[in-house]
Amino acid sequence: MNKEIAAIRQEYCLDELTRDSVNDDPLLQFKKWFDEALRAEVIYPTAMTLATTGSDCRPAARVVLLKDLNSKGLSFFTNYESKKGKQLEENPRAALVFFWPELERQVRFEGVAKKVPLHESDEYFDSRPAGSKAGAWASRQSRVIASRQVLESEMLKISSRFSDQPIPRPPYWGGYRLLPDLAEFWQGRYSRLHDRIEYIRHQDIWSIRRLSP
Repeated sequence: MNKEIAAIRQEYCLDELTRDSVNDDPLLQFKKWFDEALRAEVIYPTAMTLATTGSDCRPAARVVLLKDLNSKGLSFFTNYESKKGKQLEENPRAALVFFWPELERQVRFEGVAKKVPLHESDEYFDSRPAGSKAGAWASRQSRVIASRQVLESEMLKISSRFSDQPIPRPPYWGGYRLLPDLAEFWQGRYSRLHDRIEYIRHQDIWSIRRLSP
């Protein structure tokens, strides 16, 4: 065992989380915490770990960015032909994790990810900077390439191709929305006696319970 790593510890003491203090809807509770994260100027408050599993049952996780939040769920955008896109095609169940160390908080969601309507993907794509739009065309995400130069050369071709016209959304690029059926809110507490409140959805009704840390 690496004793230096094992000795890294953090005592948590900023806040508490009780059953009586949370909203009956986990998405509204998340919105409350998200707004607090913004006010606290958390670094990358929209960064979330997305975990997916394809038909081979090998889980994969990576950080993506939250781009929309509404009463249905949480949305992110990507290349449909990427590894995560292919896994979601094979198995739409997925999980999201937010960690905000500045507030000693973590939020987990589990559920089914579905593609958002095309008009939502178009609307978000139109809001992106020109470089990001061109990058969506230049990168065939998750595919093997010979070198960085190949990518940059493709970027130049795309920029030239659309030099005098708006860059449209690639047909293989768009959004997913995770529709949660489980959510967990974690608040760090002293002596590792953390507060954990879990929501489970049965049809359209959420049940709420406290979990042992």
